[in-house]
Amino acid sequence: MVNKDTAYKKISELVERFTDQYESYKKSDYNETMTRRDFIDPFFKALGWDIDNEHGYAESYREVIHEDRVKVSGATKAPDYSFRLVGGKRLFFVEAKKPSLSVKEEIPSAYQIRRYGWSAKLPVSIITDFEEFSVYDCTKKPKPTDKASTARIKFITFQDYLKDFDFIWETFSKERVLKGSFDKFVQSDTYKKGTATVDKDFLQSLDRWRTYLATSIALNNQKLDEDEINFAVQQTIDRIIFLRIAEDRSVEPYGNLKDAIKQGDFYKNLFEQFCRADEKYNSGLFDFNKDQISKHLKIDNKVTKTIINELYYPESPYEFSVLSVEILGSAYEQFLGKVIRITPAYHAKIEEKPEVRKAGGVYYTPQYIVEYIVKNTVGKLINSPFEGGGGMSPKEISKIKIVDPACGSGSFLLGAYQYLLDYHKHYYITNSPLESVPRAGRGKRGVSKPSKEQLKFLTPDGNLTTNEKKRILLNNIFGVDIDVNAVEVTKLSLLLKCMEGETEASINHQLKMFHERILPDLENNIKCGNSLIDTDFYASQLDFGEENLSAGKAGKIKPFNWQRAFPEVFKQGGFDVVIGNPPYVRIHELENNSKDYYRKNYSSANNQFDLYQLFYEKGLTLLNENGKLGFITSNKFCITNYGKALREIIFKKSLIEQVVDCSSSNVFGNVSTYPFIFILKVKQQKNNTVELYKDYNGKIESLDKVRQDKLLKGEEEIFSFQSLSPSYKIIERLEKKCKTQFVSVYRGRGTSKDLIKTGTKKSVTNKEVLRYKPFSEILFRAKSKYQNDYEPKILMKKICYNIECNIDESGEINPINTVYVVKPINKSISIKYLIGILNSKLLSFYTRKKYETTGMRGGYIELRVFEVEKLPIIEATNNEQIETIKFVDQLLKLNEEKAEAKLQTKINQLQSKIDYCESRINEIVYQLYGLTADEIKIVEKS
Repeated sequence: MVNKDTAYKKISELVERFTDQYESYKKSDYNETMTRRDFIDPFFKALGWDIDNEHGYAESYREVIHEDRVKVSGATKAPDYSFRLVGGKRLFFVEAKKPSLSVKEEIPSAYQIRRYGWSAKLPVSIITDFEEFSVYDCTKKPKPTDKASTARIKFITFQDYLKDFDFIWETFSKERVLKGSFDKFVQSDTYKKGTATVDKDFLQSLDRWRTYLATSIALNNQKLDEDEINFAVQQTIDRIIFLRIAEDRSVEPYGNLKDAIKQGDFYKNLFEQFCRADEKYNSGLFDFNKDQISKHLKIDNKVTKTIINELYYPESPYEFSVLSVEILGSAYEQFLGKVIRITPAYHAKIEEKPEVRKAGGVYYTPQYIVEYIVKNTVGKLINSPFEGGGGMSPKEISKIKIVDPACGSGSFLLGAYQYLLDYHKHYYITNSPLESVPRAGRGKRGVSKPSKEQLKFLTPDGNLTTNEKKRILLNNIFGVDIDVNAVEVTKLSLLLKCMEGETEASINHQLKMFHERILPDLENNIKCGNSLIDTDFYASQLDFGEENLSAGKAGKIKPFNWQRAFPEVFKQGGFDVVIGNPPYVRIHELENNSKDYYRKNYSSANNQFDLYQLFYEKGLTLLNENGKLGFITSNKFCITNYGKALREIIFKKSLIEQVVDCSSSNVFGNVSTYPFIFILKVKQQKNNTVELYKDYNGKIESLDKVRQDKLLKGEEEIFSFQSLSPSYKIIERLEKKCKTQFVSVYRGRGTSKDLIKTGTKKSVTNKEVLRYKPFSEILFRAKSKYQNDYEPKILMKKICYNIECNIDESGEINPINTVYVVKPINKSISIKYLIGILNSKLLSFYTRKKYETTGMRGGYIELRVFEVEKLPIIEATNNEQIETIKFVDQLLKLNEEKAEAKLQTKINQLQSKIDYCESRINEIVYQLYGLTADEIKIVEKS
């Protein structure tokens, strides 16, 4: 490893040489190749990078990839350098120029490097001619009209290299990159304002193209129904994108699609290209024996031309040669949450699907979550050396069957496929040593190349052969989704992944030598159907007189029989791995006939349930006896009443290997879903130890190891990470001490429509319920058709940070449905004693710790009716209640006085008295519940 002092010395020598011969280097005949050889290569060598691959690594393991420069329509087709970590993860691109050009002012070069970086979702990239060194923020969407200075975050000339050497070394040297300095630099928000990620922008493009196509197809093909139009639009977009990506990856001639929009009927020209693609790729994407719609479509030339042009430089900000399949998948996941509706005037309207709208959107699983689940299921199963194992042979791995039963855009299947590709490449390299080829010149280290044995599976540059990638995909990867478009997108994603590294020459060689088309047909691997409803659903529909099953409700529900769909898999006992992020859909969003089916066939489908619960139950039945399941889902089933049956299945009937608490990370953005990862096995095992982890915004750290039979706590047998903490011992003591239910609870009957009644009369909302504080006069006597109870009552916030209650002594206030009404069941309990207990620190501590992982963002919690009913209220004698009541009366009076006070000194004095009374109630409550001094400290600190 190069040290800092040596690097400083080498760069100072380069600066001195450039200064001495400055005029000759500025001449136009001193070209870019010379600049790279004389200055840029030595500059990065000085920073510790293996620019010339002196270690002799296979191409796929090189630290620095040198791209061939191919000029097409004036656009550079590949960045000159790609700097990478071990394993191939890109860090930044470098674009080289000759010194006679002005790096500081050249707009096309700045736009191009930003396109590369933005498309690859890299944080920064660099342009340099050694004379100048520009660092660009690549998180900002590039535009052709941008100035060269736009998004530039650092500009250094060669005269300042030594002055700014600390920055250069700390940010871009290999040593400091490996120690995290580069990550710290790019994670800084100093320069990143108004960013637009490539996946979100690509989604907008997809939506725009879908609208163009759908409107044109609807107007020109009026015999097609909505489902057929949706299908035609999806297929056309997928095919165009596939071929456009193939062009930028040099698999197809660049500009091929543009040839279709030169003359005649543009879509017919395009369709001819699709047919030729079928002869070449055999992917199913271009299978016109199954697609009887696309051939006869009529699409306006203007629409076809607009879409094609928006996919090319300079209109397109996307550089498809570096745009990863995973980034495309992120955009497509959102795309699949929308559907085309055709108006009576044949205009297309893009709408969110009802189930997506109710769920608040589609949430793509972050890459680090996918990778974590894959390595702890697939990786552990095949005993991967990446995870510290000895490793299975490729022959053994060929029997491994991996499925995502709700595959969406295919992110988990892509993750599993990539893992297997990396594993096989590593296996072939390490189990059959590379041959060393000596380099010319004395003292030069030899270059490694694959041996004859390896060439059966590896290309000369060290990547897997096409046949090997196809074999792995067809043998190992399977998926199901109810959405036919999702199935097609998953196929598209997997095919693009399979095609990575191919060139036009390699494809033509395969067609010529083996008469075999380049891509596999995934028809038998990725299927459309309802993973949760078997074909016995048809019988129940016939019983109810459903005559036309295909066109009726069963047609939408798409019953699916796993054994018939994947007979070879179930011959060997089922799948080895089930992975995914199953959909979160509450029961009230399901159709009645499907709800009836679920309740009849799934023990976890109680009165209230969420669809993801059924996927756990179904997923376990799909596994063979040694199989593993890895899901990320909401954690609510862990503590709710409706999740008890699923807890029984998971905690008592399967083996839990890992649980990862992701509830405090923004896994799905600012969404009030609190996810856990569960890694399960079918087999039960006595005294099994579960590994518990916590996700700290992408950094997953070990917390504890706990026996599985110790994880479920209390009479309700809930599971929470909080149940393992000292705080939970207090919770258990309170529940043991207070087993009797002392309160009745119901939600306010009013709704937001009832807020304004007559004149200034108003109903009370959640935000107007404040601890012991007087209600505004306008809240009283607000009669409502829902008001049927005039007895004194406690009003309690439904959503709160700490429990917050007040008393309606008149009984006349009408709360809306964001407020709970709480009353003592036993008349021996005073309503004022009860509010003292509810507003105490101890009860807020109890709710926060018990229900923390199902709370809301910002630390808020939302208790449900049954949870309020089960709050541990301690029974007390009249004499024990008196002191609490005395301080509650004081608080009610003091808060009234404070509300009327005008002088700040008086307000402060009253607040001091209020604080004293509250602290006295807390002391009384601690004494009533029998807390020790140590336990009181835990409550107070929380």
